[in-house]
Amino acid sequence: MGHLHIFDMDGTLLTGTTAALEIARHHGTLAELRELETRFTGRTLDTRGFSTEIHRLWRDLTPDIVAAAYTAATWMTGITDVCADIRARGEHSAVITMSPDFFARRLLDLGFDDVIASRFPPMPFTGAFDTAGILIPEDKVRIAEELRTRHGLTTAQCTAYGDSMSDAPLFRHLTNTVAVNADHHLADIAAVDYRGTDLTEAYALARTLQPA
Repeated sequence: MGHLHIFDMDGTLLTGTTAALEIARHHGTLAELRELETRFTGRTLDTRGFSTEIHRLWRDLTPDIVAAAYTAATWMTGITDVCADIRARGEHSAVITMSPDFFARRLLDLGFDDVIASRFPPMPFTGAFDTAGILIPEDKVRIAEELRTRHGLTTAQCTAYGDSMSDAPLFRHLTNTVAVNADHHLADIAAVDYRGTDLTEAYALARTLQPA
């Protein structure tokens, strides 16, 4: 019996941080990034506006800086073990994140079957920026449905893992949901709530939601 496991990245696979924060830390633009996050939290900047601003801020970003940020970031332990177990069972794993694809797609090397993220142009950013490729929270439901349909699964054969209200649309859409170090807003609508830094533990908790 097939199953699809859908993971958020920022705050879920990445613990206590985001791709943007880690890139800004290595790029030397942390103060500017925090200002953008304040505007985003205050809702004076939406997801696409935020992405437009970081595209402008990181005009000279290089793959080496991104690689350094990815390597130095604090990740959940056990990610490769979870991906390997999912694959060994004939199931599927995916990451859906609103963060930039040039960072998130590195997770394919850990064993995820699909990584879907906001689309950015090649580095360095010299051309115009098209916000049509930037994901918003509601896109997580659309993408999850596309993956579910591709694999011929029901919604009961899907499990979502997330940490913030950007995951709320998907959590409301699915029955099997795992809040990972989430605040009460998401934890209150999740089927189970995990606290810790080991993905194998969150994954074991998710397995209790599935029929034996």
